[in-house]
Amino acid sequence: MRQERVRIIDIAEELGLSTATVSNVIHGKTKKVSDETVKRVQKLIEERGYIPDMAGILLAQNNSRIVGVIINNHEKYENRVLEDGFISASLDALSAELDKAGYFMLVKVLTDWNEIIKIASMWNMEGLVIIGFCEQEYIKLRENMHIPFVVYDGYLEETGQVCNIIVDNYGGGFKAGSYLKQMGHKKVLCIADNYICMDRERIDGFMAGMEGNQADFWEIPQKKEERDIFYIENFSKILQYTAVFAVSDFYAAELVYKLQEQGLNVPKDMSVIGFDDSFWCERIYPSLTTIKQDKKERARIAVEILIEMKQGIYNRTSVILPTSLVIRSSVRKIGGL
Repeated sequence: MRQERVRIIDIAEELGLSTATVSNVIHGKTKKVSDETVKRVQKLIEERGYIPDMAGILLAQNNSRIVGVIINNHEKYENRVLEDGFISASLDALSAELDKAGYFMLVKVLTDWNEIIKIASMWNMEGLVIIGFCEQEYIKLRENMHIPFVVYDGYLEETGQVCNIIVDNYGGGFKAGSYLKQMGHKKVLCIADNYICMDRERIDGFMAGMEGNQADFWEIPQKKEERDIFYIENFSKILQYTAVFAVSDFYAAELVYKLQEQGLNVPKDMSVIGFDDSFWCERIYPSLTTIKQDKKERARIAVEILIEMKQGIYNRTSVILPTSLVIRSSVRKIGGL
């Protein structure tokens, strides 16, 4: 037979106290409650096996220990944003760092930046990590919200107003271009679903790294169905190149699959390189050469900055993290093994 859950009103009636007094003790608000009463309440709730509503306790306290991670549900993710390799890896790293610092992580996927203010207030959040919105939205948030927040991969002109934690996108693209050039590739292709913000920096860096050789850029459709058609229509043109640099591992892996569908071998018939070093890059065949960004270090810095902001000692604006080339088996050397 299931035991009825003990309620605050039950504790209060048994001790002859008001529910407000018992609630204050449970929620740690004991300044106006005598030590004797505190001990009586604590003893009885232990004896009766009272299970507190942790959400209620956190929301009632001045320090909720909740940090929100807000992600823009951009249309290119087709309502599957949390399945994206970069997003899932970022959440994993943030979860570990926030737990280490004694915080709870609340994840919310939104499309309207105005909702961020409501969510943050509703949950009494102590800080936010925001991913995927645009500069004007970040600035409006800064003007209308006093909760500390940091941005992942924002493309900001007015960096003094918002803390932006980014990676060296241009340098990463340059490393990819330089590596393909070093491996003897003289006619290569770069693919992305846009030519703005961080993708533009990766593309420009790649072009600079390929200096002296032909490097073309194609803008591919954001929607999968449209990309499928695009690849079918342009397959023969792709084969005019010896290597492709994709600005994300997702697009790189998708291209590898498309090539394999056509009976081609990577890297024998086409070399492919990505960007991000998603956890699965070394598990697919062929394992993917890519540009690595340290997601654990980014998460550590994000939490560190949020704590500094809360303490009023933050004196940084944007932070740029280095990238590195991870060589695997999806790129071959032209003219030799």
